[in-house]
Amino acid sequence: MSRVALVTGGSRGIGAAISAALKAQGCTVAATYAGNDEKAAAFTAETGIQTFKWDVGDYDACAEGIAKVQAEVGNIDILVNNAGITRDAPFHKMTREQWQQVIDTNLTGLFNMTHNVWGGMRERKFGRVINISSINGQKGQFAQANYSAAKAGDIGFTKSLAQEGARAGITVNAICPGYINTEMMSTIPDKVMNEVILPQIPVGRLGEAEEIARGVAFLAADEAGFVNGSTMTINGAQYLT
Repeated sequence: MSRVALVTGGSRGIGAAISAALKAQGCTVAATYAGNDEKAAAFTAETGIQTFKWDVGDYDACAEGIAKVQAEVGNIDILVNNAGITRDAPFHKMTREQWQQVIDTNLTGLFNMTHNVWGGMRERKFGRVINISSINGQKGQFAQANYSAAKAGDIGFTKSLAQEGARAGITVNAICPGYINTEMMSTIPDKVMNEVILPQIPVGRLGEAEEIARGVAFLAADEAGFVNGSTMTINGAQYLT
């Protein structure tokens, strides 16, 4: 059976790899994005995956956007909460706006998106919710009190909701990527990459977006119904839980 998957932040980086992997697995995929119209259009032209623009931190925008996706693509069977932002600063310099922006997108965004598909999944007795957390939600990170708190909250959200959805055929799982070779990482100076970051990773390299996508594809499959409430750690053995 072909499933409909919605991937937030699904037109760039890890999200783009997830969208492509789910399509390759036979899903009909829709991807959301927040701001870059040009890159979203290029992604659709390259992959054939339809994109929709809204802010996951806005509940009403999520409700309207999801209704549009369901009207144009179909009822959502698989939701991947991947959209995320950073607003890094040491805590004594962090502004209220930096805190709130990250919490709104990276934590409240999960509520906004999942709440608007949950009822349909319960009615159809099937659902897959996959939340992209982070290694820094597991171990914390300097100058990321906002990001680490939100990503840790994603894990708690996952564990609680997994118990609620289980009898309705819905699984809820999290993936915690480590350092992944994306556009954001390319801005890090070579000296920092080679002397600070890579020595922390036992496998000696950054992860690839496609490696995260393969984890999502596994959790999204019909056959993964007994995997529920789990946290999949994909970080090259940098941090073990």
